[in-house]
Amino acid sequence: MLPMDATHLLPQKYPFKMIDNLVFAGEGNYHSNFTIRQDNIMVDGNEFTEGGLVENMAQTAAAGSGFVSTQQGLPVPVGYIGAVKNVLIHARPTVDQQLETRLSLKHNVGQASIMQGEIFCEGAVIASGELTIFVAPTS
Repeated sequence: MLPMDATHLLPQKYPFKMIDNLVFAGEGNYHSNFTIRQDNIMVDGNEFTEGGLVENMAQTAAAGSGFVSTQQGLPVPVGYIGAVKNVLIHARPTVDQQLETRLSLKHNVGQASIMQGEIFCEGAVIASGELTIFVAPTS
């Protein structure tokens, strides 16, 4: 079933969609890919911005959580970034490059998930950081 187009797993839509496909989701690990396009709202000149990289990690978490929920017969939940820590940006990728993003669950505390993320481009880690994501309860 994976990889799959992430469109229906995300509340974000064009022009604010920062992942293309969910590649893996299981055991607290989520992987996505994304090709940077010139018309992306987070492109500055020819480079993908730091904010775009953080949003790419957050949307990878959202898509993974959405996939797990749909596999359990539940609706896709809405999540919110509660905190961003220890973000390191080593390089800003450019238009037409593909990102591979990997997140792993560090801890769950109530409705919050603390995720560690890394973004790869052409085999090298270009960004990393920790996100605290709050998931709204589904009704």
